[in-house]
Amino acid sequence: MWRERAARCGEAIAAEFLTLRGMDVVDRNVRMGRREIDLVARDKDQVVFVEVKFRTAGGMATPFDAVGWKKREDVGKAAAAYLAHHGLLDRPVRFDVIGITWRAGGELLVQHVPHAYPGSSKHFF
Repeated sequence: MWRERAARCGEAIAAEFLTLRGMDVVDRNVRMGRREIDLVARDKDQVVFVEVKFRTAGGMATPFDAVGWKKREDVGKAAAAYLAHHGLLDRPVRFDVIGITWRAGGELLVQHVPHAYPGSSKHFF
């Protein structure tokens, strides 16, 4: 239960972070079959699919370590379904990752990696 609450808090922080940078968050926690997209945003004419990872400091792995090939593949498949479902197949797409680390003393470190990984050609056009 703690992990789920932390993940939702992380997603809320990430959504606010993107909004403060001029992006429009248009969807949250989108389920496409068994797959989930944390955030869907619009950055000018681009559709941006955002994976959010929230971690506490002190662990060996960074939030970005948790976005391996399987996660990227799952998000890519969900993104393809989302684009088709919403009639957005003609829009440019990118995949971002936001890592949030809760440091000792309650400080949050938010790191945003735009274009974190390419869309798989077998899932897009």
